[in-house]
Amino acid sequence: MMTLKSKLQATNDVLSMHICTIPSATVPQAIAAAGADSIIVDLEHGAIDYADAHAMIAATAGTGCAPLVRIAKNTPTDAKRALDLGAEGLVFPLIRTAQDAEDAFAALKYPPAGTRGFGPFLAQARWQTGLLGYREAVEDKLVNCLLVETKDAVENIEAICAVPGIDLLVPAPFDLSTDLGVSGQFTHPDFTAAIAKIEAAANKAGIPLGGVGLTEEQAKTLIARNYRVIVGFDVIWLDQKTRETQGWLDR
Repeated sequence: MMTLKSKLQATNDVLSMHICTIPSATVPQAIAAAGADSIIVDLEHGAIDYADAHAMIAATAGTGCAPLVRIAKNTPTDAKRALDLGAEGLVFPLIRTAQDAEDAFAALKYPPAGTRGFGPFLAQARWQTGLLGYREAVEDKLVNCLLVETKDAVENIEAICAVPGIDLLVPAPFDLSTDLGVSGQFTHPDFTAAIAKIEAAANKAGIPLGGVGLTEEQAKTLIARNYRVIVGFDVIWLDQKTRETQGWLDR
């Protein structure tokens, strides 16, 4: 099966990505079985601990669904721990500068190219490589996804996009609109101008874009604007479907 990185690099397919905030292996297992291309185990905003994350990553086994982890902080320790659980890549929050982007890339690599410490005792089992075979087999398959969610990041977006090794760039609408002072106002001129600047920089640099699409209309709009990855949320899907089924009832 193709890895997520290879799908992003070697195809023009539009891919799915679901952010999992519910601390249960059942959720990613069901999402993966339904044919999703990837999940994000959310250690930044979800109610998930490391034991949950390990089980959630393992629950995608045997499918074509790539398990990524959104780390809580952009530190070598946070990155290392998530990768050592067997993650197929990392989602780095609050990238503000080119240096932040360089640090993120380094966190995915072992020395001398990076800063990752060696200890994939759990990861080698998920990847079925053996301990000493893990580095050679896996390192170049890991996905580097950066979140653009601050005014600083928008101001520095051209420099960020010039950093090598970015596999996916995702404007985070909730955080970005909040940092811009127009929280949740996704049609506000300040927000739309920021998104346009991010899109232009990513397209110029040849970096795939991911965006939140919570309806079919939103997804089609993003696809028409050259987005390669459509992102959803487990709790929002649950809420939407529950509200829909409530409408089936005669009151």
